[in-house]
Amino acid sequence: MIPRYARPAMTAIWEPENKFRIWFEIEAHACDALVKLGVVPAAAAKAVWERGKWDIARIDEIERETKHDVIAFLTNLAEHVGPEARFVHQGMTSSDVLDTCLSVQLVQATDILIKDIEDLLAALKRRAFEHKMTVAMGRSHGIHAEPVTMGLKFAGFYAEFARNLARLKTARDEIATCAISGAVGTFANIDPSVEEYVAKKMGLKSEPISTQVIPRDRHAAYFATLGVIASSIERAATEIRHMQRTEVREAEEYFSPGQKGSSAMPHKRNPVLTENLTGLARMVRGYALPAMENVALWHERDISHSSVERFIGPDATITLDFALARLAGVIDKLVIYPDAIARNLNMMGGLVFSQRVLLALTQAGVSREDAYSLTQRNAMKVWNEGGNLLDRLKADPEVTAHLKPAQLEPLFDMGYHTKHVDTIFKRVFGTA
Repeated sequence: MIPRYARPAMTAIWEPENKFRIWFEIEAHACDALVKLGVVPAAAAKAVWERGKWDIARIDEIERETKHDVIAFLTNLAEHVGPEARFVHQGMTSSDVLDTCLSVQLVQATDILIKDIEDLLAALKRRAFEHKMTVAMGRSHGIHAEPVTMGLKFAGFYAEFARNLARLKTARDEIATCAISGAVGTFANIDPSVEEYVAKKMGLKSEPISTQVIPRDRHAAYFATLGVIASSIERAATEIRHMQRTEVREAEEYFSPGQKGSSAMPHKRNPVLTENLTGLARMVRGYALPAMENVALWHERDISHSSVERFIGPDATITLDFALARLAGVIDKLVIYPDAIARNLNMMGGLVFSQRVLLALTQAGVSREDAYSLTQRNAMKVWNEGGNLLDRLKADPEVTAHLKPAQLEPLFDMGYHTKHVDTIFKRVFGTA
């Protein structure tokens, strides 16, 4: 992933130094387990831990000749350990190291992503309570519908990311498996207890049954989860982008001192952060499909998945980490414009109360079809000619034959639409 969209802690997980450190720990822990079985001398296992070192440049040099990354690592490790290195990798195959390492890296990455979502949830909760009763225009199809509150918008995103947090924790649990089962996964040359020991030391659990690789349905589910989270990021970003449109201007990304919006037009204040998030979400979702295509490998293994995972492992987690942090920052500093919200709410002359009128007419004995027709014809006059709905209804004798002006006026009470906000907040946050 390019540095522009990367944060140091997540990037470090995918650096060669961390990868080789994990490889070393897997091999060294396996040696310790094999000591207990009498396969490896205790002195040899101790030497591996004490003298085990590696040099990335030297590993790269060896790999250019061997064309095999794990062999290159083991060769360089032996150069440091000495004769005792012959006991390293006893009964193991390359995938035991590679797959277990990938599991560790994905767990490390997921722990960062979990913290990212928790930070985002905190920002969403704060803004939800801040604007709990800031009544705003609700829209369907982009068209004015009925009133909501800004707090409900934030609460909706909070609930969605709370679900995403649960999904991510499930994905973490599912991906955290270790395979030290040897060629084709039969444990023919290494005892299952070695896998159990290494798994415990690496913070993983044993894969119940592997071939020569950990089954890739686990990875498919993991990257699909990241894709869902990315889609939630895009949904929030899209809402903010709409609210920042000049014609709407209900909310806007924080515009810092000295910031420039356009090289040509000095007046511009563009939603560049949320537009960026929309693009990053597309990338993260794009990594889910190749992960699914990796599930079907030939027989007990092939390496068609390998090149894919070298891309998507780092890129998906690094990109999502950056995107979640960016969204949390956008939410935290989002500027809300109550006057514009009120202006838009009242823009259409009370049309947002049309459903209340419709329902009141049905309660007064009018058929639903006739009630809809009476309400709609007055609403369309407001839509086309201006004015306000209440005045037009009062002037319509077919309406007032069923609802007197004094009965119509209460139907235009904004508080009617916020009476259950506390109930919704209690459902989402556990408290109103």
